[in-house]
Amino acid sequence: MFGSIYSGKRVLVTGHTGFKGSWLCLWLQDLGAEVFGYALEPETTPSHYELAPLEIHSEIADIRDCKRLLDSFSSARPDIVFHLAAQPYVRRSYAYPIETMDTNIMGTANVLEACRQTDSVRAAVIITSDKCYENREWVWGYRENDPMGGFDPYSASKGCAELVVASWRNSFFHPDQFGKTHHTLVASARAGNVIGGGDWGEDRLIPDLVRAAEARKTVVIRSPRATRPWQHVLEPLSGYLLLGQRLLEGRKDYAEAFNFGPAEEGSITVGEVVRRFKSHWDGFEYELKPDPDQPHEAGLLKLDCSKARSKLDWHPLWDAAQALEKTAAWYKNYYLQNSVCSLQNLEEYIQLARKKGICWATLRSENNE
Repeated sequence: MFGSIYSGKRVLVTGHTGFKGSWLCLWLQDLGAEVFGYALEPETTPSHYELAPLEIHSEIADIRDCKRLLDSFSSARPDIVFHLAAQPYVRRSYAYPIETMDTNIMGTANVLEACRQTDSVRAAVIITSDKCYENREWVWGYRENDPMGGFDPYSASKGCAELVVASWRNSFFHPDQFGKTHHTLVASARAGNVIGGGDWGEDRLIPDLVRAAEARKTVVIRSPRATRPWQHVLEPLSGYLLLGQRLLEGRKDYAEAFNFGPAEEGSITVGEVVRRFKSHWDGFEYELKPDPDQPHEAGLLKLDCSKARSKLDWHPLWDAAQALEKTAAWYKNYYLQNSVCSLQNLEEYIQLARKKGICWATLRSENNE
């Protein structure tokens, strides 16, 4: 997979104890990479990081600690960096706006500066969010060249993080100077609402449904009409890894921003997600109760991923229905059978990619030759 480029590579993942970061580490480990993680302790118990069969180098530290971060880079000497460490919650950003800004903006700058000062780094993929765009609540998907923005502190911090990435790339990692004044290619990735087994985060829809199902309680749904681009966690991860492959190959034309989201049918309402999840795990009741006094969150958000499809030849594999089915099954296996099926999900995803002839899972080139 991915041209075997990760086999034997030293890969540093910030935010490795988080939901998406731990899934990425699991895949990188499966690809034969030597994985180094830098993050805070897992926020929840249980957590996917603690449940997944990971054998990686883990350092528990704060992304805002510049010296500690640089020391970690110097010790790990990574070939490629995947930056996922962040304050990831919209509602928490209202309570802790300065912490959110400090972590998501300055934390990103710290990672980029550590890349600049570590001569082993050849590539960096900086993960931000689909919420980085100036949301105009329109029906069209946002494209990579649309303006950055953000109503709430979280969304604004992600828009600013993208500006930081662009600044460091233009100032220190310009693609035109690759191989002349520097040897590092930097790209950013923006994904939609990610779901999958092992997420117990606060104020997230699927974890709220899981907690209600496990306790056989009723969950209140505060924004049933909000529409989001829902996708299984493995979908954007395949995009991150494919993008990282291109950067490691020295393809400077890929040192840009990319969206990774579901097909059009993946953008569905919160209410529809709840109904579909309940059809797979009927252990809870729900009440649709819009709250007019809750902090502002975007009502409609879509991504245009045509650039990733045409330039990277990246394609989503599991639609929203399959993503919800796999997610519900993961939690049911965990709570009812005391088993963790992350590796099984990964293998199923890879086999489907091979069956469909997806570029990263086959031996064919990016030009399908």
